[in-house]
Amino acid sequence: MIRLGVNIDHVATLRQARRTDYPSLLEAAALCEKAGAHGITIHLREDRRHIQDADVYALRETLSTRMNLEMANNPDIVRIALEVKPEEVCMVPERRQELTTEGGLDVVGQRDALVPVVEALSEAGIAVSLFIDPDAQQVEAASAIGAPTIELHTGAYAEHTGTERKKELARLTDAAQRAHALGLVVNAGHGLTLDNVDPILAIPHLNTLNIGHSIVCRALFVGIEQATREMLEKLQQRQ
Repeated sequence: MIRLGVNIDHVATLRQARRTDYPSLLEAAALCEKAGAHGITIHLREDRRHIQDADVYALRETLSTRMNLEMANNPDIVRIALEVKPEEVCMVPERRQELTTEGGLDVVGQRDALVPVVEALSEAGIAVSLFIDPDAQQVEAASAIGAPTIELHTGAYAEHTGTERKKELARLTDAAQRAHALGLVVNAGHGLTLDNVDPILAIPHLNTLNIGHSIVCRALFVGIEQATREMLEKLQQRQ
């Protein structure tokens, strides 16, 4: 079975809309775990638009599954990651004006800047993942700098339909096969929903799908525990 990491960033988005202390991220994470989620993903952005520093520390103390901390290559956030020591860190690109992460990390172009950070996180016992587009050069660069895991950006797949979606699915499949051949763990995520995830499940060698926005949106109608269960039921079709 492909594992599910639930991204709870947008529970924090709702909280930050009024700067209240609710809804509780700790409660949301606990309900996702109760439903069977294999891990909880949070993105500590430089502008702190949703997840806050205190959330990272609090969740680290309460999670019973894995914490996957998404982060840009920012010294302040790297410091927090080294203090908190999540099970996994996923390095992502980040622009302040974007609504959400718009593409994969340019590992080829940023190799010199990424190498010392990957080394420092790895030495601290943190599994490092690089969020990349399904591109052969990026896959090979991720392997070359010593990251054990990649997360394939599925945003282009999610945004397209018809022939273009099939092309994106083929790119994701090729990238997963190449990464597996290089010994990398292969995760994927971004823009995935109950309606579009089925073809993704056919991609070989997938370990974990990290899904957030669609689960939180579905939770408005059925609750986050049920929304998580529904996505897990989809993933079980891979068995």
